[in-house]
Amino acid sequence: MAPFAAPRKGRLDGNRRAAHSHAMFAIPFPAIDPTLVQIGPVAIRWYGLAYIAGLMLAWAYARLLTRRDALWGGLPRPAAESLDDLMLYAAFGVIFGGRLGHVLFYDPGHYLGHPLEIFALWQGGMAFHGGLLGAMVGMALFARRYQAPTLTVFDLVAAGAPLGLLFGRLANFIKPELWGRPSDVPWAMVFPGAGPEPRHPSQLYEAGLEGLALFVLLALAIRAGALKRPGFVTGLFGFGYGLARIFCEFFREPDPDLEKLGQNLTMGMVLSAPMVVAGLALILFSLRRKEAAP
Repeated sequence: MAPFAAPRKGRLDGNRRAAHSHAMFAIPFPAIDPTLVQIGPVAIRWYGLAYIAGLMLAWAYARLLTRRDALWGGLPRPAAESLDDLMLYAAFGVIFGGRLGHVLFYDPGHYLGHPLEIFALWQGGMAFHGGLLGAMVGMALFARRYQAPTLTVFDLVAAGAPLGLLFGRLANFIKPELWGRPSDVPWAMVFPGAGPEPRHPSQLYEAGLEGLALFVLLALAIRAGALKRPGFVTGLFGFGYGLARIFCEFFREPDPDLEKLGQNLTMGMVLSAPMVVAGLALILFSLRRKEAAP
């Protein structure tokens, strides 16, 4: 067996040298202090600020849209002043829905055995798709309370949602978390806590596609009159986000215990596929409705 041992060891050493070579040429992860300001025990972190910035920008954008009469073609919509409450309804929906989604979609067995940990939000564990469903419930309750068209309320939130996604994914990058799969592309990075292998900066891919690109797409649709057809912006958001998320999942490293389903399939793909179908159906439904008279 001795003659076969040396070549095998050489191949392994060669693989190690190749991996080391890739790591040498990888882009270093930027040394970003996760804490912006700390005063005694109180710390202001970039992670939290990113989410707050996304939420506030989405709220300001929704207020701007409601004040532009030309975008609505005479359709009723919520008053700009009521959007303060809409943000509150949606935020609570995101928190409760996101947590419940994580419990049910990703790790039900663990939480079945440790039910009190369901309420331990400070330990982390939020699911985007659960947060989306929770936000939809909150928006529906808001629409009922203020006697506003439900699809119009959904459209307003969908128009600004990519801003929240943009800043949220940037927060994932700064932390860092949710990094990509190993890669030798020129822009691969070695992430702290992810081992020595260079990886796709998949958080930036998602920020660009789910955030910036989707926001521009929806803004162009709104400029072309999409808000005059209730449900169109919501459907376009669901369709666009679902496709972008499925695409980015090919580059993102899934959690082997919670997200990886085999054959390159991930839980994110499975949960995003219905969004594509539902979004397309809502687009077609909105186009069949008669447009409001100018």
